[in-house]
Amino acid sequence: TASVNGAAATLKTLVRPGDTVQTGKDSEIVFVVGGHSMILRGESQLMIEGEKKEAASFLIAGLRLLTGKLLSVSRNSRMRVITPTATIGIRGTGWYAESHPEQTYFCTCYGTADIAASNDPGSRETVVAKFHDRPLYILSKSATGAAIRNAPFINHTDQELMLIETLVGRTPPFVFPKGDYTGPRRDY
Repeated sequence: TASVNGAAATLKTLVRPGDTVQTGKDSEIVFVVGGHSMILRGESQLMIEGEKKEAASFLIAGLRLLTGKLLSVSRNSRMRVITPTATIGIRGTGWYAESHPEQTYFCTCYGTADIAASNDPGSRETVVAKFHDRPLYILSKSATGAAIRNAPFINHTDQELMLIETLVGRTPPFVFPKGDYTGPRRDY
């Protein structure tokens, strides 16, 4: 199950800045807002914040991932992602996040993200990634300056990134363009 502003979502439901998107157990919703494409997984709640300039704008100023898991792509746009434990500045990036009360998992799949722990001003990092280079945990409780830690690559795939980039007419930057791959090939 999925809902937008409390109403059941259908294939005709529009998702816009100012909306709250929620999913039930074992559910997910795939949607596009302007140049942003997203997959919100089961048992998640996401608030989409709009730009203050125009009420009917499709420009996203920020996302609040209150609970759950979100995969998102955007290009040439900046926004802020807030979870209970982190504030993340997105600079036109493919990324994946899991939001829990005690920690956030964040993978900069490609692009640049500025990551800051909510409860520890000394824990800040900028990650520039080409291909899932540095997934992180951002903890709610830790020693000063140690709230950001390395994490494994988990729970999202390159195929999902390709899908949501395709929905907005793009390809991920890590795909080998036709003819650029010079490695060994097999003849079947």
